Parts: sequence; C-alpha cells; structure tokens
Amino acid sequence: MLFRHRRNPDHRRPRSLPSWRYRIAGLAAAALALSFLQANVGNASAERAAADATPKAAADVVRVAEFLAECPYTHRLPDDPIVFPGLPGASHMHSFFGNDTTHAGSDLASLEKGRTSCAPDTDLSSYWVPTLYDGDKEVEPTGTTFYYLGEGVSDDVIRQIKPFPRGLRIVAGNAKATGPQDNTIARWSCLHAGEVNPSQNFVNCPPGTMMESYLDFPQCWNGTDLDSPDHKSHMAYPVNGGCPSTHPVPVPKLRQVLRYPVNGDPARFRLASGPGYTMHGDFFNVWPEEEMAQRVRDCINAVVKCGFDGKP
Repeated sequence: MLFRHRRNPDHRRPRSLPSWRYRIAGLAAAALALSFLQANVGNASAERAAADATPKAAADVVRVAEFLAECPYTHRLPDDPIVFPGLPGASHMHSFFGNDTTHAGSDLASLEKGRTSCAPDTDLSSYWVPTLYDGDKEVEPTGTTFYYLGEGVSDDVIRQIKPFPRGLRIVAGNAKATGPQDNTIARWSCLHAGEVNPSQNFVNCPPGTMMESYLDFPQCWNGTDLDSPDHKSHMAYPVNGGCPSTHPVPVPKLRQVLRYPVNGDPARFRLASGPGYTMHGDFFNVWPEEEMAQRVRDCINAVVKCGFDGKP
C-alpha cells in the first residue's frame, strides 16, 4: 500500500530575516569592532605615554654631577651690588648676565621681580664680570654658560651637597691681583685650539677661534652667612676632597665659562679691572628654592648630567 509522504508543517525552512534586521546586526558588529579598535589604540597610547614618562635607562644616563644655565649678556654698568651696594658708578665697568634689572641698588627682593635672559627662565640669578676691551672697544661674550657641578669633592661628599641658600652672594677671583700668581682660580684658553696652553693671563688664539674664560667659584659654605664683609670669608674651596670644618656645608661648584669673539695678539686686550689675571666673577643667587633643590637632588646628588631643564 502506497502512502504519500507528507511534509511536516513544523519543519519548514526558516524564513529570510527582513533587511532591517540585517542592518541592525551589521551596525552592532561594526560597533563591537570599533570598541575593540579603540581599546587597542588606547592601550597603545597609554603604553607610549608610560614609556615617555619612564626615566632614561641607566645605560643612557651620563654619570656626571651637573646641571647648567645659559645666561646671555644683558647690559653694562659701572655698578657692583655686592661689593658697592647702593653706590651707582662706584665700580669699574661690569658686564651683566641673567637678571636684566641688576644695578647698584639691587637686592633679593628687587631681583625676584626682575626678568632674566637665562634658560631656564626660572633662574632669576644675576652674574657679572669685568668688561673685556679690545683696545677701546667693549667686547661681550657670545657664549655664556654657568655650570653647577659636583666635582672637586669626594663621592661621599657629592651625595651630601646642599642647594645654594636663596640670596647667597659669592665672589670668585681676585680683582686686585698684581700678577698671575695672585689668581690661580681664573684661567684663559682658546676654543677649538687645544694646542694653546691655558693661562691666568690672556692667550694668543689662532684665527678662526675664540678666547675663553673659565672661573670656578668656592663650593663650601659656613652654613650661616649669605655674605661677609670681604664677600669671600663665608665661602671656601674644598681641601683634600672635602669641606673644611669652618665651612662644613658643601654646595654646588659654580663654573663660569665665557666665550669671547676675539683672537690674536693678547696685548690688545684688557679687562675693566686690569690684566687678564684680574678676572673675577660675582654671583647673586635668585633661583627658586624648589627648582634648585630638584636639580641638586636629581642631577648632582644622583651624579647625572642634566641640561638646563634639570633633566638628563
């Protein structure tokens, strides 16, 4: 007996989804893919930011205890607010760098309100030296770098170096020197001419070079005075890698490096104070305390070479 096969009505082929349902499904899939993409991009950005914020690897750090300030020339005046405070015109001519408001009457309060030529512009300190003359013409340096160093003392002392106190005044060199033997701190040399030996007096630099002045300031403080009657007794130079008991607080060594666009016969040159061996420098500290402290901690105590921004 033959039976006709009847299709079960409950087993029908599924009907096609309406086109609007496909569109919704497609949009949902696209949104899900976009969210995954954004998450991955966000993670990559976060990883890059973290990498940028990560300190330089130890292999990339130069192990020199140093930070610096670049402070171009600002102005000239026959003033000296450390040696002749409040007496305009009482000094020989000085060339000033950094704080451009410096004059005979300058003090900490007035300098704090001033402007600066320095990089970083947080350094409101004032630096000055006797003006250099080529014959009767004033010559100003085109390179003006002030290094803050941990050298000159032993490694254990470097870790103990403290920031300069705000308002500290320091004078280095001997403006009254009568011969090279009276000033062993200041020295002259030639940029890119190492064959010319450094000297306490001017040197004969070959054509195409520049004459340089180096001056190291004392780096041991008595811990009490921001100045002294002779403007030197509150500071001292290290002895055998450490600070003497009379000046127990180690502070950064300030090294002043000036590059003058002159060369040739040194007989043409003189300073406002006299021969080359009378070179001297004055420093009036107006660094913000937190800026100075950060650099001493992260650059000098840590023995890391930093730029003017206080970073490796």
